[in-house]
Amino acid sequence: MDHNLPAHRTLSVVQLPDGTYTYADAAHLPAQQAPQQIVQHIHQAPPDRTVQRIALGSGIGAGAVAAGVYFGPLLVGVLTAIAANLAMLAFLAAVMAWGVVTVVKSVGGREGKAAGKTLRRR
Repeated sequence: MDHNLPAHRTLSVVQLPDGTYTYADAAHLPAQQAPQQIVQHIHQAPPDRTVQRIALGSGIGAGAVAAGVYFGPLLVGVLTAIAANLAMLAFLAAVMAWGVVTVVKSVGGREGKAAGKTLRRR
């Protein structure tokens, strides 16, 4: 400490908020506490509410926002299921076309091979 106060037997020298030093009774000083350690357990990030805040700020009612929050994921699920069904149908169509070309080529002789080439070009 950088002060010019002589040491005292029963009083402590303390620094005041304005930077000056003075004598104070140690029994009347507030107890110095160590900073409390806060342990926060984060289990899951909170949902992103940006779209809802923008919608409410633009004047859309809370019911419309709630409907969007509820039906949005349902719509994504339905579109995914439709896309999966279409992909399966496309795969089946390709397999069936390959099967038809193979059967026509093997059964039809020269004419079948010519028909298979015609089908393959398409």
